[in-house]
Amino acid sequence: MRFSGKNVLVTGAASGIGRQIAITLASKGLKVWINYRSRPSEADALKEEIEASGGVAAVIGFDVIDEKAFIDGIKTIVDSDGELSYLVNNAGITRDKLAIRMSVEDFNDVLHVNLTSAFVGCREAMKVMMKKRFGSVVNIASIVGETGNAGQVNYSSSKGGLIALTKSFAQEGSARGLRFNAVTPGFIETEMTDKLSDDVKKSYTDSIPLKRFGTPTDIAEGVAFLLSDNASYVTGIALKINGGLYM
Repeated sequence: MRFSGKNVLVTGAASGIGRQIAITLASKGLKVWINYRSRPSEADALKEEIEASGGVAAVIGFDVIDEKAFIDGIKTIVDSDGELSYLVNNAGITRDKLAIRMSVEDFNDVLHVNLTSAFVGCREAMKVMMKKRFGSVVNIASIVGETGNAGQVNYSSSKGGLIALTKSFAQEGSARGLRFNAVTPGFIETEMTDKLSDDVKKSYTDSIPLKRFGTPTDIAEGVAFLLSDNASYVTGIALKINGGLYM
């Protein structure tokens, strides 16, 4: 893959899918800014792992729901590198329960982290990227943002909103050559799915046409493609990475 930019900020990169996205992008030659909120030791360990493999990484801690901290974080990156070429809005939370038992606080907390923070990230990245008329953003949405899911009214709403937000930013950024895309992962092998029983895992995989869970690498490679010059004519899409579960 070809990359005309030199650096990328990945939010929520200390663990899970974000961690693999950081590793993959570093392996392709980008300087990766590893954002974390509450896991500094994991972020530092990831930085050391990337550097041991010949990559370049830096750690930047801030809470994505703090607008000023997000703005200051991007300023720190630009002051250091002279640019922000790419952004991956990956940070997210869940507060799962049936809608009739869900509080407004549970609903708003998930929207704030998953959607509002991505809005701030896209907005601030656009301000920086417009100056060079270059940049690409990928937002990590979810299959449930397309299908809905019982027990996840808040999460589904946040991820569906993230897809719409991505398309709107794509339209606003296109005149300056900026691209905004999303990926919608299906069932992915993570700490969460590792806790499922074998019977539950089988029931899920039986419903997936490709008959397996995806891996964080599957997501990371999709993200890398959308950021790269290879996708220079791709903007405003939600790339389904779900094994055919939702087509």
